Amino acid sequence: MSPLIGRTRARGVETLSLDATDTRNALSTALVSQLAEALTDCGKDEDVRAVVLTHTGTTFCAGADLRDPPDPDALVGLLRQIVELPKPVLARITGHVRAGGLGLLAACDIAAASTTATFAFTEVRIGVAPAVISLPVIPRTDPRALARYYLTGERFAPAEAVHLGLLTTTADDVDEALAPVLDGLRRSSPQALAETKQLLTARVLETFDRDAAHLTALSARLFSTTQAREGMTAFLERRDAAWVV
Repeated sequence: MSPLIGRTRARGVETLSLDATDTRNALSTALVSQLAEALTDCGKDEDVRAVVLTHTGTTFCAGADLRDPPDPDALVGLLRQIVELPKPVLARITGHVRAGGLGLLAACDIAAASTTATFAFTEVRIGVAPAVISLPVIPRTDPRALARYYLTGERFAPAEAVHLGLLTTTADDVDEALAPVLDGLRRSSPQALAETKQLLTARVLETFDRDAAHLTALSARLFSTTQAREGMTAFLERRDAAWVV
C-alpha cells in the first residue's frame, strides 16, 4: 500500500501531512487507517511533544472519498484519537477544507489557516448530513453561527471560521503564526500539556460518549438512501442534483 501520510520531525514536533493529492486528500479507508497508525506512534513516542497535521497540494481534505468511504466507526475512532491524544495536535492549513475535513480540523486543539483557505460543510448538497463530524464540531463552535453553513453548504472564509470557533487564527503566513505557539509548547512540561489537554477536551469527549452510536447509525442510514446516491452521482458527474430548483 502506498504511503498516504508524510512524516517529518523537528525539535520534538512531528508533522503529519495528508498526501493523497490525486483525491484531494479525501478520507478513504486507507488514509484513515494510515493516519490513525501515525497518531498512535506519536502518542507512544516520548520524544514527540506536539503533532502538526497538515497537507500537500491545494486541499487539506475534501471530505469522505465517495469511491472508497471509510467505515463510520473508523472515522469516529480517528476523530476521537486526535481529541484524546496526550500531545497537542495542531492543524496547519494552506488550502481548502470540505465536509469531513472540517471534522479533522475541529478535533485538533489549535488550528491555523492561511487567508487563502476556504471551508464548506458540503454534506447537505449530496443528500447526507454532517453527522459523525458533529462529534468534535458542535461542542467547539457557536451553534447559531454554525447553523447557516451546516444547512446551506456555502463556502466561508478563514475569518468566518475563526468566528465560528473552527480556527484559532488566520494569517498570510501560517508558519509565522504558528511559530510562537510551537515555541510555547516546546517550553511546556509534557505532563502538564497532557493534563491540560484533558481539561480542555472533557466536554468534547462527553459528546462522543453520548452521541457516537446515534450519529454513526444516522450516517450509515443516509448514505444508503436514494437521495444520497443521486447526490453523490451528481457530484462525481459534475452536475446539479435532481432536487436543485
